[in-house]
This record gives sequence, C-alpha cells and structure tokens, in this order.
Amino acid sequence: MKWNQLSVITSSEAVEAVSSILMEAGANGVAIEDSMDLVNFESDPFGEILDKETFSHRKEGAEVIAYFPETLFLPEIIPSIQLKVEELTTFGLDIGKHSITASEVEESDWATAWKKYYHPVNISRYLTIVPEWQDYTPNNPDEHIIYLDPGMAFGTGTHPTTRLTLQALEVTLRGGETVLDVGTGSGVLSIASKFLGAKDVYAYDLDEVAVNSAKENMALNPIATDVHVSANDLLNGVDKKADVIVANILADIIVLMLKDAHRCLKDDGTLIISGIIEDKVPMILEELEKESFVVDQLFKQKDWYAIIVKKQLED
Repeated sequence: MKWNQLSVITSSEAVEAVSSILMEAGANGVAIEDSMDLVNFESDPFGEILDKETFSHRKEGAEVIAYFPETLFLPEIIPSIQLKVEELTTFGLDIGKHSITASEVEESDWATAWKKYYHPVNISRYLTIVPEWQDYTPNNPDEHIIYLDPGMAFGTGTHPTTRLTLQALEVTLRGGETVLDVGTGSGVLSIASKFLGAKDVYAYDLDEVAVNSAKENMALNPIATDVHVSANDLLNGVDKKADVIVANILADIIVLMLKDAHRCLKDDGTLIISGIIEDKVPMILEELEKESFVVDQLFKQKDWYAIIVKKQLED
C-alpha cells in the first residue's frame, strides 16, 4: 500500500492546531519537526532528549507532515485544509508560511521513519515522558515514567504548553484530589495526575479519536488504569465537584468553559489553564475576573503561558 504525504510549513506555536486539522481531514498520523525543540533542548536543563543532528537543518518555524491513505483524493481536501489553517489566525495564532506540498511514500518507509520524531522528554526531576517502544533508565529513584504511544498523532516532543501544565500540576497536587482533565488528548495530564497522587481522575475530550488514544495510554501506565475517560464537550453537563480542574486548550476555548469550571470547582479548589499564547493573556485575565477567579501563579515558556487560579471567595 502507498500513502500520500502532505507537508505544511508553519510556525512553532501553530503545530498542535495544524496537526488537529490534518487528523480531522483523515490523516493516519502526523510527524512534527519544530525548530523550537532544538532551542529548548539547548537552553533548558530539562526537555526532550534529542539527537541534535536530526533537527539541525530546520533553522526556524516548524513542519507538520501528515500521512493519508491513497484511497483519499488529496486535491479534493487540500483546499479545505488550507482554509482551516488560515482561519487559525482568528484565534491569534501565527501560522507562518502555511505552505502545503504533497508527495507519495511507500508504507514500509512510513511505518518506520516517523519514530525518529518521538523521544523521551524530561519534564522535571520527577516526570519523564517516554515512547512505549523505547528503553529508558531513570536518572533518580523518585522519577515517574509516563509511557505514551502517540498512536494517531506524534511529534518531536512535548509542546511548551503541555510542559507548563505538567509543571503546574506538580506544584498543585498533594495527594487524594479529584481531578477533571478537560480536552485530555493523549491523556498525559491525567496519567501525570495519578503519579502525583490524585485519587479520582476524569478525562474528557470532544474527539472520539482522542478518547480512544487516551484509553490506550492509560493501559500502558498501570497507575492510571482507573482514570475515567469519556467523550464530552468541555464541562457541559458535568456535575462532579473537583479539587483541581486542568485544561490545556486554546485560549478562546478556555473562555467558553470558565463558567462551568467555576461551578464544578470546590471553593478551595484550583483551576489550571494552559495553551495561552502571550497575545491572549490580557483577554484571559479579563475573563477570569468576570467569572470571579483570581490568579495564583503564572508559568511561562517562550510565548506560552499556563495560569493557576483560585475562586475569589466573598469575605
């Protein structure tokens, strides 16, 4: 069987959104080459464990490479993909060159080549993400290893927003909490929550592909096999009371869930939000105030932010 390959040249900040567009269009997998991975690798004591030579040719921006079965007629779907990528600017994302090229690839080449894009990632001293097919030796006895199979989506490593969110969870969780993970994706935040002591974790995603991927990743990590994973639109209809709510999604989508987050959060609970590009921070802070939240801590990496907030309680 042959596969059709689509390559989208974009910016580092748009790689996750572009990847989602390609998956929704029918791609069976995506690979990502991001110049920021090498920058972060060289400037951060933690981060992805990279072979620098693999990424030395990419000086700026990012390339998202998607693989489509030959049964899909690409000329029919490329215009729609192009339009959706251009619409990302309405969310405040820089989409870079957003050029799209197509080519053909043999299945045997695709089946092995993509694994070079996925490496262990040291999030902190206590958290490391490892692809399930790789051997990895912990650096210290307190290190928690999160095994992931990227399944339908894979890239060069953990996006800054995910790293920031994991670090925020690490300073928030003390043990025994109920956690709601909104827009769970691969399920990595839910798995990390269990490693960090959470008692009950509920993971939600609107995308059934993400729900299935998250369930598979829970199975790879015995500590997380009791995580409740289900399809849901943000927190609509959820009636559970949580100690911690975490959401690593686009800023404009975060705004849509704030009212429900306030409803679902215990009075002394904590809301962790991420996926926020610098230009969107003032808007998010304004919306948080409207919904009676106060900022507790800010985390930043490059142009991305994660924010820990609390309910503003009446005296």
